[in-house]
Amino acid sequence: MMKEDGIQIGRFKVRRLMRELNLISKQPGSHAYKKATVERPDIPNVLDRGFSVASPNKIWCGDITYVWAEGQWHYLAAVIDLCARRVVGWAFSAKPDADLVIKALDMAYERRGRPQNVLFHSD
Repeated sequence: MMKEDGIQIGRFKVRRLMRELNLISKQPGSHAYKKATVERPDIPNVLDRGFSVASPNKIWCGDITYVWAEGQWHYLAAVIDLCARRVVGWAFSAKPDADLVIKALDMAYERRGRPQNVLFHSD
């Protein structure tokens, strides 16, 4: 806004003005997922990067991401049908736990007419 009004502005000027007005910048803390401590060779990679799928409801993929909202981290789990490349189920929660993923899978399962023999791939 200030640049549009022809006022020169940069980080040092902003810092000085904020200091004069006793303003403090509050930024969200960093986010870190728990890291796996060991690889899981006992769980085979059945999909093995075979992302081209000819028909719907054969292979679904899922993942979780995080979103900063209302002053805290929230988690979004999504289930995608690899054939259509569309989200078929999702869930939003304050915790990245198993319930979050189960809700997303339940939504996909119900919306897609309770398909059988679907491979679900997730990291």
